[in-house]
Amino acid sequence: MLLMPLFVGCSAVRLTYNQGPFLAYWWLDGYADFNPEQAPRVKAALEAWFAWHRSTQLADYAQALADLQALANDSLSAAQVCQQVQAWQQRAERAFEQALPAIADHVRTLSAAQLRHIERQQAKKQADAEADYLQDDAQARQKAGLKRTVDRAESLYGSLTAPQRQMVVAELAHSPFKPELWLAERRQRQQDILRHLQQWSAERTDTAVVQAGLRQLGLAALASPRPGYQAYADTVAQANCALSAKLHNSSSPAQRQHAVAKLKGWEDDLRALMARR
Repeated sequence: MLLMPLFVGCSAVRLTYNQGPFLAYWWLDGYADFNPEQAPRVKAALEAWFAWHRSTQLADYAQALADLQALANDSLSAAQVCQQVQAWQQRAERAFEQALPAIADHVRTLSAAQLRHIERQQAKKQADAEADYLQDDAQARQKAGLKRTVDRAESLYGSLTAPQRQMVVAELAHSPFKPELWLAERRQRQQDILRHLQQWSAERTDTAVVQAGLRQLGLAALASPRPGYQAYADTVAQANCALSAKLHNSSSPAQRQHAVAKLKGWEDDLRALMARR
């Protein structure tokens, strides 16, 4: 939800954010299947979190987008791109930390049936991800990876030129990203989450202990506790930052203007959302 402005058009940002509590509940309910007693408490917690987020976080997001507009007019290094990624990860951490007390309270009320429902949803999402990233045919897999990368780039810069697409193809051919490793780690994280949820539910674990455990799970989503995978993830992150910088540096004045206009539109939407209390 925090990064929604990065994936929707400017005209949709305000509507999406204003519907945030409803959309977040709908997504969470799809996993947990809340009962009539849980539902109103979850909805109230989401309303409270979005009120906090609107009043305390959006100004920082808007300023960050304004700063990005200035950066977009110049060449970028891979290090600068990685710094931006890390800054947004820190924003996500702050938002997650704010939500932790409410999450811990609700996690302790999950029933065995709800945990089985979560497990089934995890399996479904994992199967969907495998279908998206593990095509049997190597050419189809490459084509899907290219489409994902180009779609993300064009959402910011507008249409890429033929030479830019060729550059992306060449860079992806040497990318260290291995979907098998990422999907295996994703499955392991899901299993870690489910195991903790089952333990906390069965043992009626104290809220403070659950909160600390959730914090560790959140950190594990950013930095794997498995050193081998984390070393690989760091390599992939550096390669992605380098590709992003190279693509940006190849952009034309018109493409950079397109990017600045996009960022400005998101900034304006966030400032409008700030004004609505």
